[in-house]
Amino acid sequence: MENRRTCRLIVAAAALAIVSACSGAKAPDTTARTYSIGVIPKGTTHEFWNAIHAGAVKAERELNAKGVKVAITWKGPLREDDREQQVQVVEGFLSQGVSGLVLAPLDEKALVRPVEEAKRAGIPTVVIDSGLASKEIVSFVATDNVKGGELAADRMGELLGGKGKVLLLRYQEGSASTTEREQGFMNRLKAKFPGIELISSDQYAGPTRDTGKRASENLLNRYASQIQGVFCVNESSTHGMLLALQDIGRAGKISFIGFDASQTFIDAIEAGQMHGLVVQNPMNMGYLGVMRMIDHLQGKPVDARIDTGVWMITKDNLEQPETAELLHPPVERYLN
Repeated sequence: MENRRTCRLIVAAAALAIVSACSGAKAPDTTARTYSIGVIPKGTTHEFWNAIHAGAVKAERELNAKGVKVAITWKGPLREDDREQQVQVVEGFLSQGVSGLVLAPLDEKALVRPVEEAKRAGIPTVVIDSGLASKEIVSFVATDNVKGGELAADRMGELLGGKGKVLLLRYQEGSASTTEREQGFMNRLKAKFPGIELISSDQYAGPTRDTGKRASENLLNRYASQIQGVFCVNESSTHGMLLALQDIGRAGKISFIGFDASQTFIDAIEAGQMHGLVVQNPMNMGYLGVMRMIDHLQGKPVDARIDTGVWMITKDNLEQPETAELLHPPVERYLN
């Protein structure tokens, strides 16, 4: 009796499915799901990360306007050297059961374990800005950082006429993005400008403007009378070096190339205290990071590597229209 009842239920369900299909009834709307995305920067104090945040919010708003329900949560360590806190943030999102992660890893190795644990729990990760030593990610959305270092070397060679002595101030050990910039700069100098001597390339600025200034002061105390050029590889190291050069009255007298956009650096270029600025598109990075995660969650194909571009800004092209959004991204539109 029970078997006959089960068979009748199966037949009835099949008949209902056929009637629904013939009548044009729609399948359940899977877009009703809300995708919760944890967006995790390296830090939360630099202008660069504000632009990343704004890009992520822009993606969230656009997707919601199209009927794709997305809720991002922005959370990261205060300082860019707090690996343990960033690991804890990832683990916190894992315990909350978010749909996916968009992560800028502080350290290419330290974040491997939590990211791979997230994948095993069914939570995928899109990596932005800086690489991760793992294949267990959806996509890597970032600048071609080697090219960024090469652009800095080309500009330095142009400024010095292919001859002179320069300093490279690094950022922080374990940071894949800045390591690639440093390597790109050194390799291009060696290959293209053999007349330029790199007299110091093993010092690190650390995570803040203040640590960058102290490292810059130490270098300048030792080498200021010998050098003709300096390259710094991120926002905090560039800011620290600018302050140190200003303090000793050498700003504008040493060819100085920095990395990442801020109003302070734009003012310094206009004043002749900086001679080149390698800029990224962090707002687009945050935007594409969220967009590609949603594509993945919806079963759409996603490229393994997405290049968000890199540019050299000088006094000559500072006012060109195409550089305006790179230097002045509409952050306030999305964060206020």
